[in-house]
Amino acid sequence: MGFVEWFRRAAPYIGAHRGRTFVIEIGGESIDDPRLHGAVHDLALLRSLGMDLVVVHGARPWIERRIEAQGLAPRHAGGVPVTDAGALGAVKEAIGAAHVELEALLSMGVANSPMAGARVRVASGNFVTARPIGIRDGVDFEHTGEVRRIDVEAIRQRLAGGAIVLVSPLGYSPTGEVFHLRAGEVATAIAAEMRAAKLVFLCDRPGVLDPGGTLVRELTFEEAKALAADLRRAGDGRDDDLGSRLELSIHACRNGVSRVHVIDRRIDGALLLELFSRDGIGTMINADAYDSIRRATIDDVGGILELIRPLEESGALVRRSREKLETEISHFSVVERDGAVVACAAMYPYPEDRLAELACLAVDGAYRGGQYGERLLDLVEREARAAGAERLFVLTTQASHWFRERGFVEAGHSALPRERRDLYNFQRRSRILVRAL
Repeated sequence: MGFVEWFRRAAPYIGAHRGRTFVIEIGGESIDDPRLHGAVHDLALLRSLGMDLVVVHGARPWIERRIEAQGLAPRHAGGVPVTDAGALGAVKEAIGAAHVELEALLSMGVANSPMAGARVRVASGNFVTARPIGIRDGVDFEHTGEVRRIDVEAIRQRLAGGAIVLVSPLGYSPTGEVFHLRAGEVATAIAAEMRAAKLVFLCDRPGVLDPGGTLVRELTFEEAKALAADLRRAGDGRDDDLGSRLELSIHACRNGVSRVHVIDRRIDGALLLELFSRDGIGTMINADAYDSIRRATIDDVGGILELIRPLEESGALVRRSREKLETEISHFSVVERDGAVVACAAMYPYPEDRLAELACLAVDGAYRGGQYGERLLDLVEREARAAGAERLFVLTTQASHWFRERGFVEAGHSALPRERRDLYNFQRRSRILVRAL
């Protein structure tokens, strides 16, 4: 895809993300990696496009090196670092050094570089109040802590001033103690307290993979819970990192974060590709536990008829009888919310022409603006590609602007497959819109 075409397709996402708060966790492994320069450039670009950014960084490799340099061995229990008095000094030094390194990268403004003229302001502070983990299963974690409270108002003030807020995995107690925290937990707590639109984990994995090794691009809240439960039951350490990410994602979604993304930091431009393309490059966990998108069944016919009746009466949709809908129900998908069908769409493949039709896209008036149309369009596109289609077309009388905003272009009668061309109703004068898949 050429730059102009990519930029046009990204434009709706730029508008949707502007003014939203994103919390991004960058693992300590990234700080040593030359590829971090590209990610920092992308953070500056996101800020310039109007997104409020809170960046939480880790420092694990730096900490382990400093502890080993003191002749000590890093200690963990249940995957959690044990920070004794001897290790605490190394932890503070390592986290401080990692913080300064990342802040320096964000401050670059070298001519002829992606950061030229960026003038990125970075704000830090004692935003995290922590408490000790204490003793668990007989292990005293000493100076390892957990988040107690986030100073949301202070973070919002820095964001309102146009700064990127940079947070280290350290927390402080009201009595002046310092605690070593886990970056993922800090990022999750901040995202939840701020009701962030997105929480993004940049890590050393492509996302969530299915048993066959294929990337799972989207998980519902319930699917994420089920997968996390499977990993807990397995209890064999086969993917502790994935289990931890899923648990954090579930916590964030339960506490008001709209979307959580797990993406591979090793891919150049990972943030841009995930946030400004329809399919992304990682796994997105959807927070809405109250609706589900699924294949329609014969039991949904009544709900679909009730949903599309107002659109049929207005002339936006062609009338469908119950009998016709029952025979074609296998082509339909629905969004169900609290047991009611609130949106639907159908996909009809034309394999000989490598085309597919999006038909009967309808959203209940009370739920328009809730992304249901976009989610169904995404699903239909995936189904069409799986059926071998190279282009998706739609016939519409009243919604052409909605489809044009999503990359469809008007085409002539000849763009239809022969079978569909013969059924075209010239009295309705439906516009034919096509989009490449």
